[in-house]
Amino acid sequence: MSSTVSQAPQPRPPGPPKAVATPCIKVCIVDGPTGLCLGCFRTLGEIGGWSALTDERRAEIMTELPERRGRIDPAKLGL
Repeated sequence: MSSTVSQAPQPRPPGPPKAVATPCIKVCIVDGPTGLCLGCFRTLGEIGGWSALTDERRAEIMTELPERRGRIDPAKLGL
């Protein structure tokens, strides 16, 4: 005699992953003197760990980016 075991319903997988705000413009060149990306002005560490940061930390970094741009030689930005 076989017994059937009732299985609990499997939870539905969540919907698509939440989009992560990013300043990336797909110009990935790191400036040696500043260590900043010439496209988005983030450091390599920030770029690599971006998806693991909290929304709040990403927002903080994004507010710093205009000031960081000023640290890069304008000639490197085509200005």
